[in-house]
Amino acid sequence: MTERPTPARRRPRLLQRGSWPERRFVGDILRTETVGGALLLVAAAAALFWANSPWSETYFRLGSFVPVPQAQSLHLDLTLSQWAADGLLAIFFFVVGLELKREFVAGDLRDPRRAALPIVAAIGGMVVPALIYFAVNAGGDGAAGWAIPTATDIAFALAVLAVVSSHLPHALRAFLLTLAVVDDLLAITVIAIFYTTGFAPLPLLAALIPLALFTLLVQARKTWWWALIPLAAATWLLVHSSGVHATVAGVLLGFAVPVVRRAGTGPGLAEHFEHLWRPVSAGFAVPVFAFFAAGVSLRGADLGAIFTDPVVIGIVGGLVLGKTIGILGSTYLLARFTRAELDENITWSDLLGLAMLAGVGFTVSLLIGELAFGTGSVADEHVKIAVLTGSVTAAVLASVILLRRNAHYRRIHAVETRDADRDGIPDVYQQDPQS
Repeated sequence: MTERPTPARRRPRLLQRGSWPERRFVGDILRTETVGGALLLVAAAAALFWANSPWSETYFRLGSFVPVPQAQSLHLDLTLSQWAADGLLAIFFFVVGLELKREFVAGDLRDPRRAALPIVAAIGGMVVPALIYFAVNAGGDGAAGWAIPTATDIAFALAVLAVVSSHLPHALRAFLLTLAVVDDLLAITVIAIFYTTGFAPLPLLAALIPLALFTLLVQARKTWWWALIPLAAATWLLVHSSGVHATVAGVLLGFAVPVVRRAGTGPGLAEHFEHLWRPVSAGFAVPVFAFFAAGVSLRGADLGAIFTDPVVIGIVGGLVLGKTIGILGSTYLLARFTRAELDENITWSDLLGLAMLAGVGFTVSLLIGELAFGTGSVADEHVKIAVLTGSVTAAVLASVILLRRNAHYRRIHAVETRDADRDGIPDVYQQDPQS
């Protein structure tokens, strides 16, 4: 009797195309973030122009203006620049919290096999830049800024893709988005643990009261803005008063919102809030923060001294080299140890370009720089120059690599968007058994 040959076991694939509902939801997020990234670039350019113009004094005076000096007892005697960093970025991190919870409950991160790649890549993309920065600044005055080059700015990165007209496949865009989401979670954890000063436990404990009431209301699917907004503001105020950076309150509030929809009630509340607040975050909160954070004057500056500063070298090296080595290296090791292979439409060259693109760090990098060295300090000014230099360098190098394959990406895009029967769902998602 002849034995049947044992069929070869199919090797697991990395970066496969997801389902159509996931593709549609991620596509909506990417479009909003791309527009927000364009506004961010405009805001940063305007800040740089104003800060280096004959009217630069008015720019810095605007950022240092304190609108409510009488609120010192509530720790709210903040400058406009601080309001942008502590207040507006709380909206950004609220959206991050919503997105994180959705990813873990209903998105790619709910499946351990699919979650492994972006999580491992995000960790590698944070550890290696931090090690490069620390190797340059160990024992020096700049050591406190070790976390600055670890963050990826998804809006800025997507804006770069839009500018260079790259038709990057959806799987790679979704991977970049998921990686940035995990990156944000790790970044907010770093901020909460390592950049908390003057910690006061009582206000933090008191913040649990409005947070719990907010949670009860959203879990009951109540969208009473007149109750939810004051409770969210109270949570933010108490977390801010505790010494923990107030943006942590945004993440906690986002985690409180339910993701899974109830039968017959349409989209889940987290998705509803995300559609409501993401445009506010991407279109207003982040650009305003960028406007106040990116302005640095180069008039009369000694550029030689600046670019030989270990802080600047560590940040630029971390963003350009660290992100690339960390993300590409960790992905390669994961594929090697799990014996997985890339999807047939994706090459290691594509991942190299994507890893370089993740070196575009802006919003969170500038925020950590302010927390590490103090707003307006000489070191903070050098951080701004370094973050801008590293991000632009990473963006240019990534664009060169990705544009080499743009014709291939266009063919993939045509396949992924073809809808011969015009039913609103691309044909490939109806034919592909994985969808």
